[in-house]
Amino acid sequence: MTTTIEIAPGGGRGLALRPLAFALPAIALLALLAFVSLLVGVSDVSVTTLLRLFSHNDDDLATQVLVASRVPRTLALLLAGSAMAVAGLLMQMLARNHYVEPTTMGTAESAGMGMLFGILWWPDMPVFGKMGLAAVFALAGTALFLAVLSRIRLRSALIVPLVGLVLSGVIESATTFIAYRFDLMQAARSWMTADFSAIVQGRYEMLWLSLGITLLAMLAADRFTVAGMGQEFATNLGLNYKRLVAQGVLVVAVVTASVIVTVGIIPFVGLIVPNLVRLVVGDNVRKSVLWVAWAGALMALACDLIGRVVIAPYEIPIGTVMGVLGSAMFLALLLSRRKRMGG
Repeated sequence: MTTTIEIAPGGGRGLALRPLAFALPAIALLALLAFVSLLVGVSDVSVTTLLRLFSHNDDDLATQVLVASRVPRTLALLLAGSAMAVAGLLMQMLARNHYVEPTTMGTAESAGMGMLFGILWWPDMPVFGKMGLAAVFALAGTALFLAVLSRIRLRSALIVPLVGLVLSGVIESATTFIAYRFDLMQAARSWMTADFSAIVQGRYEMLWLSLGITLLAMLAADRFTVAGMGQEFATNLGLNYKRLVAQGVLVVAVVTASVIVTVGIIPFVGLIVPNLVRLVVGDNVRKSVLWVAWAGALMALACDLIGRVVIAPYEIPIGTVMGVLGSAMFLALLLSRRKRMGG
């Protein structure tokens, strides 16, 4: 017997009631930022260069820069931003807390530790091997977080991310110590802060894997929502709770690993974006997941553009920009929550 679950919106108003009315403007805004991303940079790439791209004229330098660097970079931003935002939404459902994401619960830091051990054990490991090893470590780190969380009986909304931040700090400190011990600090720093400046054709294609896995998570959004309501509730509906949690953790681990192997750790996307979308759309995951993916891609593009124009012709890594803006937005979310609760 098949059970259909409909999750009612939890506070969203206009957008939750008329999502299609906002679809075209949202797509247009994302396309506009992607178009600007293609034009911004040290090399002179103009609209004329974009038009020459369709004529298959790749002899001049500007067209080569566009094909080899700008287009891959823009696609990588879209894929990584949307994937990390959906992974954050999924992790918030599984942890039953709105203030967790892969970079605040040890998943991303564990994937970074896996990258470090891969360099130590097999320096010439192929890129898919690195991703696999990072995913295994990410799975272990996420399982450790959930195990620690299950032993805490009184869990307030802020205790859960606090536990995750402490665990993340411990894992990152251990990674830094090992990297320092084996003179690999420079290699470790390369994935601790996300940077899209080195993305070229042939170095971002792994992110298409994260897109496929993210789409699978979208299709199973209702099931993951039920899992987020607790083991007893999911079991009463005839669902295998442990298998659903394991599937969700696997999705988060693989997505996080693929992004970190390609560009490094992107903080706060999975934390800020789902919460902002939730304020507008509500808690209906089926309706919000596409908006989360859109907003994640939009935030990644915007932060990358800020980093490219603030001190042009130099760049600020997107991880640094996202860290500054994300921490400020996270603080604003906490203060607004306290105000709504009358604290």
